[in-house]
Amino acid sequence: MLSGRILTSQGWVDGEIAFDQRIQQISAKAVSGETRYILPGFVDLHVHGAAGVDIMAGGDSGEVVARTHARHGTTSLLGTTMTARPNSIERALRGLAGVMSERRAGCARMLGVHLEGPYVSAQRLGAQPPEVMEATLAQVQAFHAIAPIRVLTMAPEVTGHLALIPHLKDLGIRVQLGHSAGSYEDGVAALQAGAAGFTHLFNGMTPMVHREPGMVGAALAHAEYAELIPDLQHVHPGAMKAALRAIPKLYCVSDATAATGMPDGEYSLGTQRVFKCLGCVRLATGSLAGSALTMDQALRNLISLGLDLADASHRLSRNPADYLGEADRGRLQAGAWADIVVLDEQHQVVEVFVEGEAVDLSS
Repeated sequence: MLSGRILTSQGWVDGEIAFDQRIQQISAKAVSGETRYILPGFVDLHVHGAAGVDIMAGGDSGEVVARTHARHGTTSLLGTTMTARPNSIERALRGLAGVMSERRAGCARMLGVHLEGPYVSAQRLGAQPPEVMEATLAQVQAFHAIAPIRVLTMAPEVTGHLALIPHLKDLGIRVQLGHSAGSYEDGVAALQAGAAGFTHLFNGMTPMVHREPGMVGAALAHAEYAELIPDLQHVHPGAMKAALRAIPKLYCVSDATAATGMPDGEYSLGTQRVFKCLGCVRLATGSLAGSALTMDQALRNLISLGLDLADASHRLSRNPADYLGEADRGRLQAGAWADIVVLDEQHQVVEVFVEGEAVDLSS
């Protein structure tokens, strides 16, 4: 049982929330003392690493990553791959499959895989290694058989990719447009073919210019969903506000790397070496390479832009859960999983529960 100011599916309720693995009841009741905000646990659909560990390492890396992010209020996530050769991707997927089969104590729930590479444009790699390839249904099915792919990033302008989108949708995979040199028209055609969203909007795609709207223009004009990195480094606050206004169910991701939760220094991002300094993660060239963001900080950053707490919470919980079709996550209501984050008056995490289990925040 927890008491405080509870963000329910119908709005704020001052009262108590009773739960075991799932939420049993939310009841209104006068609450005294210091304000505690009780929110749905964060749902992060783009996570490469944390605590010095990269998902591409395979093995138990996913467990380390899931445990680290849980301490910051993330209660479910997608392990995210990098562009690499098939054998390296398969190693990462085998490791993630083990984490998905059994959630360990203190860990966020691993809901599946975000396959961010290798089906991207060589012209818009960003921090992706130069191991791109054209997607085939047979190869995606082989990856999908190792561990369930929930989200797949692709460049729609690459030969054969547009025609593949309906088949991927039939597999239950949400295709996102990203790391793309495609035009506005390419983006619109991909959405019409069944693409569902955009990967780290503004980054790794053709920008919007008033006579060439690019992939960003396609997103702002037509998308229902898109992901955004709210670390205040990847995207200018003004552009973030434009996206929040234009895209009804914009949601936020961390794009966290092995540098998350670690001191300044050198880390891995797939086969790339990256460097954390002053809160940024960059390649040796100086280009941004993922982030060191956690979702609790993402929440505070959104509030700093003027979003109220409920709206900021929806961007980190309900919207990404809805995007995946996870109707019993990302919201506080009877019958939903008891994925809960409790904040103090300064919006700092004081308690986290994953499927009803209290997470040790001190480890």
